[in-house]
Amino acid sequence: QGQLTESGGGSVQAGGSLKLSCTGDRNVFNICGAAWYRQGSGKERELVSRITLDGTTTYIDSVKGRFTISLDDFKNTLYLQMNSLKTEDTAVYYCAAECKEYASKPQYDRTLKYWGQGTQVTVSS
Repeated sequence: QGQLTESGGGSVQAGGSLKLSCTGDRNVFNICGAAWYRQGSGKERELVSRITLDGTTTYIDSVKGRFTISLDDFKNTLYLQMNSLKTEDTAVYYCAAECKEYASKPQYDRTLKYWGQGTQVTVSS
């Protein structure tokens, strides 16, 4: 579907803010939903936040009220504004395009994920 390129990671003290960006080519975010995942050291990758094609946003409980997912007006760039960062937010963050593939029968529909390369976020106390 296209290439995803992330930027904006870095190191910050607890309580600080970072804004991650993810640029998708081939208008991928106009035809697919978008999401941010993260993977801490020794942990499984987890969904952080998702924005669907109709603009519905969801967040995991641990980031609600602190993180905001958004797309620019042309849906070329996905953002994750992260405020009040905590040490437990330290992880590699990945953007993803989540593209629904419809089959002839609904039970065979599936979602394909396309990933960015990841960007490190380190929060120190």
